[in-house]
Amino acid sequence: MAIRVSLDRILLDRRMSLTDLSERVGVTLANLSILKTGKAKAIRFSTLNALCKALSCQPGDILTFEPSADDDDDDGEAALSAAE
Repeated sequence: MAIRVSLDRILLDRRMSLTDLSERVGVTLANLSILKTGKAKAIRFSTLNALCKALSCQPGDILTFEPSADDDDDDGEAALSAAE
């Protein structure tokens, strides 16, 4: 997937543990770990909002788009087209 999660870098910059973040945002440690390791397939806007608020950052600080040559996943585009 071309979306990268930089949660570990932000936590390091803020000198905050994943456990502290979990308590602040009300998301389980397991789910934050999945997000942090890049294994998550989706994130709710409410969760992203809570993360940004707790970390005093913007969504773009957490998520970045880094396309690669082997990334041929068009699911997002197909889902968006179906919703229109």
